[in-house]
Amino acid sequence: MANAKTLIVPKGATGVLVFADGSAVFGRGFGAVGDAVGELCFNTAMTGYQEVMTDPSYAGQIVTFTFPHIGNVGTNLDDVEADLPHALGCVVRQDVTEPSNFRNVEPFDQWMKEKGRIGLSGVDTRALTRMIRLKGAPNVVIAHEPEGNFDLEALAAKAEAWPGLEGMDLAIEVSPKESRLWNDGVWKLGHGYGLDEAGEERPHVVAIDYGAKNNIFRNLVKAGARVTVLPATASFEQVMEQKPDGVFLSNGPGDPAATGEYAVPVIRQVLEADKPVFGICLGHQMLALAAGAKTVKMHQGHRGANHPVKRLSDGLVEITSMNHGFAVDSDTLPANVKPTHVSLFDGSNCGIELTDKRAFSVQYHPEASPGPQDSFYLFQRFVEGLK
Repeated sequence: MANAKTLIVPKGATGVLVFADGSAVFGRGFGAVGDAVGELCFNTAMTGYQEVMTDPSYAGQIVTFTFPHIGNVGTNLDDVEADLPHALGCVVRQDVTEPSNFRNVEPFDQWMKEKGRIGLSGVDTRALTRMIRLKGAPNVVIAHEPEGNFDLEALAAKAEAWPGLEGMDLAIEVSPKESRLWNDGVWKLGHGYGLDEAGEERPHVVAIDYGAKNNIFRNLVKAGARVTVLPATASFEQVMEQKPDGVFLSNGPGDPAATGEYAVPVIRQVLEADKPVFGICLGHQMLALAAGAKTVKMHQGHRGANHPVKRLSDGLVEITSMNHGFAVDSDTLPANVKPTHVSLFDGSNCGIELTDKRAFSVQYHPEASPGPQDSFYLFQRFVEGLK
């Protein structure tokens, strides 16, 4: 174990990552002043840093961006996946780039400060990424102090004491507390997000929100649905009161087994009622658990906008956006659960379909923000099946 007592803060360092073993990586802090403890992960996407920071699935995590030019498009009011950022902080290679995009409203570093999120620049992000790939995602503290006065021993103790994401139910912390009708339509340049004009004749999807990205709901609308959003803790009776044509299970953070303690019984009742079900990411894991499978903590997780996934029905390869640190254990799939997609990076399960129910799910993010649009057909398949 490294000894935090013997570390010397380099001259000019105003930010630091402190690991549970007492080691530290120094750099230049930006954004909010203070410290936060969480799991360190990495994201390989070349675009979408504002979407990443506001994705509820990143609750409890500190994101290392492998792309060096973070900040080049600034920030705006549209490129967010939730009202507030949920990632605790971020680590970048270069100092935050000045915005050079016509949609910019506010520089990224100022946005981070206002949102209470901590940034660290001037770090060898390639080395951090290699370390995570080799050793797994560590627990760390990210800290920013303009004078460089860090109590490294106390920060290391905080990192060591943090229990980690395994066994942690974070969905309940980021899920909305009340139900709501979804009103946003699809984004258009120069117009933003128009109002959803979905009429009563459209299929009604009840979305259980475990920490959903807003663009998922927009894509359900784009596919032809009207959407009602319910909290993660919604009961089966509350779901059925909405008279749904189908039920959607959203993405979200934390350990699926922990969230499943209250979510899985509801999903099983929905399946028994023969309602069509579609799940994404954590929702995929919830459906698998409800069917009798198990989930496992991944060594490093999958996070980025360039993950190849093979569709087993015809061999087609989709380039997908991903953000998950847990996965469905393929070896535990019951006989009535058919794998439909597989990661071409590591062979992990990326999709299932129940052969005796109208239910399917994928581990990746077909809402495509950020990332490619190879997988929008999944929304169309789900909504078309409700008519």
